[in-house]
Amino acid sequence: MSTTMTSKGQVTIPKPIRDALHLTPGSSIEFTVNEHGEVVLHGANLIAGKTSKPDRFDAVRGKADIKWRTDDLMALLRGDD
Repeated sequence: MSTTMTSKGQVTIPKPIRDALHLTPGSSIEFTVNEHGEVVLHGANLIAGKTSKPDRFDAVRGKADIKWRTDDLMALLRGDD
């Protein structure tokens, strides 16, 4: 697989590689160069037995079914002061 680097030095990691390394947005990634001069990409959470702490908001993200109006929400948060 190949990809193109942007002028800022950014590349997109192809989906099959992201899936194989269990990479999600916000994942730590470690790059190394091996003895053959090849760049090796590691999911940093998989290195040395590290495990990522699950985001406590992931389970509820996108679940709200009430469409709040800003004024109503602010009144609720501020109280009757």
